[in-house]
Formats: sequence, structure tokens, C-alpha cells
Amino acid sequence: MKNKNSSSPPQKQELTLPRLVWPMMVETLLFMMLGMVDVLVMSRYDDLAASSVNTANQALSVLTIVFTVISGAGGILITQYLGAGKRQDASRAAALSIALQLAAGLIVSVVLLVFSAPILMFIGAKDTILTYSQQYLSVVGGFMFFQAVISSMTVIMRSHGNTKLPMFVTVGMNIVNTALDVILVPGLFGFPKMGIYGVAFATVLSRVGGCIVLAIVLFRRIEKPSCFRLLIPFPKKDTAKFFKVGVPSALETFLYNLSQLVITSIVLNCLTEKELIAKTYIQMITVLFYIFSVSIGQASQIIIGHLVGAGKTDEAYRQGVRSHKTALLIAFCASVAGILLRVPLISIFTDDSEVIGIASVVLIINLALEFGRTTNLVLIACLRGTGDVFYPTICAIVSNWLISVLGTYLMAVTFGMGIYGLWIALALDECVRGVLMVIRWRGGKWKTKKLTT
Repeated sequence: MKNKNSSSPPQKQELTLPRLVWPMMVETLLFMMLGMVDVLVMSRYDDLAASSVNTANQALSVLTIVFTVISGAGGILITQYLGAGKRQDASRAAALSIALQLAAGLIVSVVLLVFSAPILMFIGAKDTILTYSQQYLSVVGGFMFFQAVISSMTVIMRSHGNTKLPMFVTVGMNIVNTALDVILVPGLFGFPKMGIYGVAFATVLSRVGGCIVLAIVLFRRIEKPSCFRLLIPFPKKDTAKFFKVGVPSALETFLYNLSQLVITSIVLNCLTEKELIAKTYIQMITVLFYIFSVSIGQASQIIIGHLVGAGKTDEAYRQGVRSHKTALLIAFCASVAGILLRVPLISIFTDDSEVIGIASVVLIINLALEFGRTTNLVLIACLRGTGDVFYPTICAIVSNWLISVLGTYLMAVTFGMGIYGLWIALALDECVRGVLMVIRWRGGKWKTKKLTT
């Protein structure tokens, strides 16, 4: 045990924002591109099929939030244990995270296999979009347990400061996914033309390969398979901490995704087909705007978890402020660049002049949304790193439903503003919550939320 603990200080020296952020940024961007490539490939054959993939992924996001919650709770515990010098406790939390993720993944896979059609109809999918979406969901959803385990193993590696290894694995997953998309969708090299099924199988196979490689690397370089022995007797205290952090985070994420489903249901019934297509492509493009904020938030959560575990709350506060300012600057520059290049960017997906015109206007409105979203992505991650999870949950419940959902209905439907009203409501929601997160971080109440003792 002493030898293990003695390896902790060198790891802490590596926990700086620049060293952690760039591999996480590349990894997160490439991981998001798994879905983006699917939409891009399908857009070359059928715009409605491309929109269907996006609709199916929104349905997936609701049921798979449990993956993010479990891995996130595990990451907070692991970083705080490592910060406190408790290496064996960190290993036990890692084993527990993987075990819980696998169980949750199997349950979600069964649910998606059995109830894919009702879930899609609930969010408003119908006719051709329903058919395409169900085809995609029946394949990808049935194998979601691989994604569950990938999520857990990635967070474990990141918590130890190893952000490059998951990045390389994600690079490999993207190469495999893209190659299979290009081959299976149109049916090249003697393969049958599989259409949307080809996109689905490409996604699944790339995840299977990524899961296997991550497991090999994790248990050779960071943990040992014997760490699962630490689950006997079953760690009730750690499990309680998982729920303490996980349940509020799950509620926040669930309600957010549920609100997005309700919004999707609203817009599927009031937006024109051109607006729906534009919405799909805008969401693909804006990933590039906030990818930096996601990575900075994730890196900051790791650093702050270690600092809080070590009792360095003042240093944690300063790190949060620096991270927020850095993310705001980068998000602003990326958003402005996106506005200036909006027509070429949208033209990558479609040559429909009406869709390009709609999306171009929305990208200008999106600048306001990015300020709020950046603040939330970074400061909520910082708060979670300290163990402060209840405040963001309460803010999400109020803001998501009173501003985002109600605002979308009023502006998009009642006032007839369509997709423009939708984006204004989303921007207001993000900005209001962003202000509340700034108040919380600067107020310092999170300093009393440490999970490890």
C-alpha cells in the first residue's frame, strides 16, 4: 500500500489544465463526430434519414444519462480519494463504477430493444422519420452496454491524469466508424447496400473495438483486474456516496434531456421540414463551438476534485475562475468564426438554399446561447468536482422547464417564430442558469461539500 501511495505525487504534478485539456478536447470532439459522421454520410443519400439518426440519438440520450451519472460520480470519488492519498479507496471506487455501469448498460439495452417504437413516438417521430429512427435505434440501442463500460473506463483513466490514452482509442473508433459508414451505407466492395442499418452497425462495431482496447489498457497500466476483489464485502459506504452524488446529477440530467424531448416533440409538430433539417445540421455544427468548454469543464473537474480531496479549497476556487474565463474567450472566438463562415459550414451538409438561409440566421442567434452554455459546462463541472450537486439540479429543474420548454412553446408556436423562437428560448435558459452558477461558485458554499474524509 505504501508503494502505491508513493506514486500519487508525480501524478498530481501532471494535473494542469493545458496538459489535460487538449487530449480531452480531441477525444470529445472525435467522440461527438461518431454521430456527426453518421449524419453526414446519410445526408448524402437522404436528408430525412439524416434527421432520423439525430432524432434517434436524442431518444438514446434520455436513457443513457445513467451512464454519465455513474461514471461522473465515480470520477468525483476517485479524484478526491487520490487527492487525499487513498489509493486503494480509489481502486475500489473504480471497480464499483465499472460494475454498476455494466449492470445499467444491460438494462438500458433491453429497454431500447423492446420499447424503441413507443419511445420514438413519444417524442413525436412519425411516418418516414419513425421508420428510419426505429431501424437505427434497434441496432445501436441493443448494444448500449458497450458504451456504458467505455464511459466508465474513460473517466477512470482521466481521473488518474491519463487523458491521452482514451484520445488514441477514440481516434481508432472514428477511423473504424467512418470506414464502415462509407462501405456499408452505399454497399461498396461487394457488401449489400445497408442504408441506415449500415450506419447503425458501423457505430456498434466501432464501440465494441474501443471497449476491448480500453479494457486492455486500463488493466495493464492503471488498475489490476484484482481491483474487483475490493467489492467483497460489498462497499455500502461508497455505494451510498455514488447515490449521494449520482441521484441529484441523474435528476438534473434526466430532466434536462426530458425537457429536450418535450421541445423536440413541440418542434416536430410546428416546424417545417426545412426547419427540422436546418436544426439537425446546426446541432452538428455548434458542437465545434462548445467542444472546448466541455473539455475545459471535464479537466477542471478532475483538477478541482484532487485539490478538494487534498483540502486546498482556495486553490480550487482560483482554478475554477481561470477555467471559466479561458472557456468564455475560446467559445466567443469559435462562435464568431462560425458566424463568419456559416454558409460554407452549412453547405458541407446540404446545398438546399432555403435550409442554408434558415441555418445562417440561427447561427447568429446562437452566439448568445454559447455564452450561457459555456458558463454552465465549466462551472457545473467545477461544482460537481467539489461534490456540490444539489444546487445545479434545482437550477436546472426551474430554468429548463419554465424558460426552455415554456419559452419554446410560447415563441415557436404561440408567437409563430418557429426555429428562431426555439433558439431564443434555449439561449435564455442557458444564460439564466449561467448567472446562477457564477453566483454559486463565487459564493463559496461548495467548500463544505467534500465527499471524502
